[in-house]
Amino acid sequence: MRRTPHRPRYLLASGAVLAALLVPAGLYTAGHVGAAAPPAPSPEPAGSECRTSIEGSRVVAYCHNPYPSADRVQLHTECARWWDVDADSRPVPVPPGRTVRLADRCWKEVASAWVTHSVAPRA
Repeated sequence: MRRTPHRPRYLLASGAVLAALLVPAGLYTAGHVGAAAPPAPSPEPAGSECRTSIEGSRVVAYCHNPYPSADRVQLHTECARWWDVDADSRPVPVPPGRTVRLADRCWKEVASAWVTHSVAPRA
């Protein structure tokens, strides 16, 4: 009986080694292995920080905008007496790096006051 040359075994072994090296590399470049989803974009910080104080029948709010986008603030005042008219100030734009003062009053006592924010229109 004749001996078979070793060549087919070497070809088979080298083909297996080559496939073992190329398949993971192909999967990696195709994005199937080791690829994480891109992080979700974080929203740009925006909005003013407002401090409201109530003294008797007067309300004062100072709003400072430390962010690069403009904000629009509005003061809302609720009066304690049923016959006293509740009030909403006009919306005031707060440019980046600026502070605005909002003021309002009731005839008698103030029940509550708060500031709302909205996106300022672009100029």
